[in-house]
Amino acid sequence: MARPIYFAITVALALALLPVAVWMDLRHLSDTALNAQANSLNSMITDIRSYYARNVVGRVLANPDGRTIAAHNYLEVPGAIPIPATLSLELGEVIGRRGENIRYRFASDLVFAKRAPHDLDAFERDALQTFRTKGADHPLITQVSGSLLDRHIRLAAPVVMGEACVACHNAHPESPKRDWKVGDVRGIQEVEIEQPIAANLLSFKYLLAYFVGAGLFGVCFAALQWRQARTFGRMNTELEEANSFLASVSMKISKYLSPQVYRSIFSGERDVTISTERKKLTIFFSDIKDFTVTSERLQPEELTQLLNEYFTEMSKIAQEHGATVDKFIGDAILAFFGDPETMGPREDAKACLAMAIAMQRRMVELNAEWRRRGIEKPFQARMGINTGFCNVGNFGSADRMDYTIIGAEANLAARLEQIAEPGGIVMSYETYAHVEDDVRARPLAPISLKGISREVIPYVVEGIHDEATDAAPGVINEYAEGARIFLDLERLTEVERDRLHAVLTDAVEALKRRQPLTS
Repeated sequence: MARPIYFAITVALALALLPVAVWMDLRHLSDTALNAQANSLNSMITDIRSYYARNVVGRVLANPDGRTIAAHNYLEVPGAIPIPATLSLELGEVIGRRGENIRYRFASDLVFAKRAPHDLDAFERDALQTFRTKGADHPLITQVSGSLLDRHIRLAAPVVMGEACVACHNAHPESPKRDWKVGDVRGIQEVEIEQPIAANLLSFKYLLAYFVGAGLFGVCFAALQWRQARTFGRMNTELEEANSFLASVSMKISKYLSPQVYRSIFSGERDVTISTERKKLTIFFSDIKDFTVTSERLQPEELTQLLNEYFTEMSKIAQEHGATVDKFIGDAILAFFGDPETMGPREDAKACLAMAIAMQRRMVELNAEWRRRGIEKPFQARMGINTGFCNVGNFGSADRMDYTIIGAEANLAARLEQIAEPGGIVMSYETYAHVEDDVRARPLAPISLKGISREVIPYVVEGIHDEATDAAPGVINEYAEGARIFLDLERLTEVERDRLHAVLTDAVEALKRRQPLTS
């Protein structure tokens, strides 16, 4: 019983002291604010007096025998003093130069010819329009903005033309307007005041001390009450929940990273910092031939399903062969071998080629499946492979980065993909030199690429489907330069079989007639 009674007495005492602390802090805050405003006003008046003594009295006294006139370019005329508009402009600069929480500015959209135009914001333009439309008697216009801890007020008042101002402006050769009348709004004068409430938070020192003391007491009391209630079982439960949450987050993150990069980061082998290395990589680039035309023939839902299915199958093959999938760019795939895991340049090149061949063979099976589902013109992929040195690593900012590659060799892989036939693979000589014992290929005409001084000889991979497994029985799908044959025998009717048999027989005879005679 003693502890609850003690606690109740302490709470009652704390509540009784709360109004005293609040009153003392409000008084201290009021004194601080008044003192700051007095200092700002004193500094402003001092600057205005200095400006007046230097640019008005000083100039008149410096030319005692001359005639004193008011001019906007008074600095160029001996003995001249500034006109009101010029005075307002320069006072704004004098007051604003201190960087205090009070600023003054004269602004107008009608300035003399040789003066720089004023940069008006939306508030100033609206204020000018309001005063000119509704008259100078319209109430002053204010705008309050800022956050909870930093308030900012702007006040705009009209600058009205008097008789002397009208006579001067209508006769001055540099005046932007010659039909001024008494009472016209020349511009606005604007006063800005900032109230940094955050800077005054420490003024609540008594209230803060009260809350700190009350908080410390509350924490100590809660710790004593709950210390006996905590058990190792609850700690174990919380630890299991935390581990489950981290595992879930880890699995979600893994969907956005290549498996090799994911493992290297979560194992601690790679730091998440902006750093790159120059390595010899084998770069793979592929895209879908005439993807735009195909997408126009499909509904968005069907296209999305088809594209996701394509990426899923290609990513699965890439993972089986150890590729680092860099990114999906629209309908294109960028992957590379050699980082963060490598088997050496030769084996990396062989693995990349094996992956590309497996992808093209899988595309034949997917095309047969898609045609059975009613897709008239399924996807046809083109692929390019190049081996060379690239910069690989984390690129970006300290807050967000991307693990990728850059370099002319990556651009070359994309260029090789563009010259490949649908269903074909084109590689550079650098790649061919590593895999020539494992593949048949024929060279094409040399090409040039910006950023690479040498001419590049592309090599077309032949016999891609020679050793393909019979994963799609009854389907014939052959590609060649100038020819494409696709037959799904299971879907053909007897009439169509007979008609196609006649067509293919004629085609075979035509091919034989084009062949050279042999002895």
